[in-house]
Amino acid sequence: MTEMDIETEIREVIGTEINGLSLLRERINASAKAAVETIFKCQGKVILTGMGKSGLVAKKIASTMSSVGTPAMFMHPAEGMHGDLGIIAAEDVVIAIGKSGESSELNGVLPSVKKVGAIIIGIMGETNSTLAKYSDIIIDIGNIEEACPFNMAPTTSSTVVMVLGDAIAVALMKMRGFTLTDYAQLHPGGQLGKRLIMTVADAMLKGDDNPMINISDSMKHCILEISNKQTGVVSVVNNDGKLLGLVTDYDIRKHLEKEENIFSMKIEEIMNSKPISIYDDEKAFSALQIMQEREKPITVLPVINRKDVVIGILRLQDLVKVGL
Repeated sequence: MTEMDIETEIREVIGTEINGLSLLRERINASAKAAVETIFKCQGKVILTGMGKSGLVAKKIASTMSSVGTPAMFMHPAEGMHGDLGIIAAEDVVIAIGKSGESSELNGVLPSVKKVGAIIIGIMGETNSTLAKYSDIIIDIGNIEEACPFNMAPTTSSTVVMVLGDAIAVALMKMRGFTLTDYAQLHPGGQLGKRLIMTVADAMLKGDDNPMINISDSMKHCILEISNKQTGVVSVVNNDGKLLGLVTDYDIRKHLEKEENIFSMKIEEIMNSKPISIYDDEKAFSALQIMQEREKPITVLPVINRKDVVIGILRLQDLVKVGL
């Protein structure tokens, strides 16, 4: 097969699956609405089940639902037949997935689920199937053409059901009024969660580690503070602790290179009197954006509280260290 043939084949497969999704969109009806409303009103657990590729898709849907505000779990049909059916109760909703609706393992657990009293939402391509018979709500994906050249391997059908699961999850997300804050609480790990939830106060240097001097202090004290705190910078404050300026080791070197008697100079003579600062309750990611999006990027920000009192210092390396 030539390279051009491979490219053409890939495009054809993608086209087949896009067509399957278009057909799914046309088939969405009151059954899909009923399914979403039933899950929304569920007072128990939402349990997804399926065999083979359908099972893998069911796992993904359960994971997506859980991550956007609808707690869900996966039950393997074979394990269900050997005791895991015990997790299902009358107040639960079971979403059973099977293209043909005739998987022996899946259909083996359905009578017990029905006997328990849980609601069964069946997602299938055959409405005359055993799965359809046991389902309280049927979502029919239709007789979809698979991308597989034998029209056998679940390809288009897997994509269609996965997208359907995403659509249900997002609809529930909106019905619950799920917010960005809610999302952050469920995703505390990784860069995404940190960007959503971590504040400047979580990453800044504070207390004894916060380099800070009074405007009336000597230049010697300024240099020692920068050196002892090993931050390369010091905030300059007035008697009320409010920010007046910033002195960096670069500012000091600049005056030393001019062979000036720096120890006879006053702090206000070398400090940056208009430093950019940030509030401690702002998102740490906002601080990163402030540092990087300036025409001349900066690597440090004095941190103030809502009373404009300096309470910390935030360095670019601190943000990198916490994974932003």
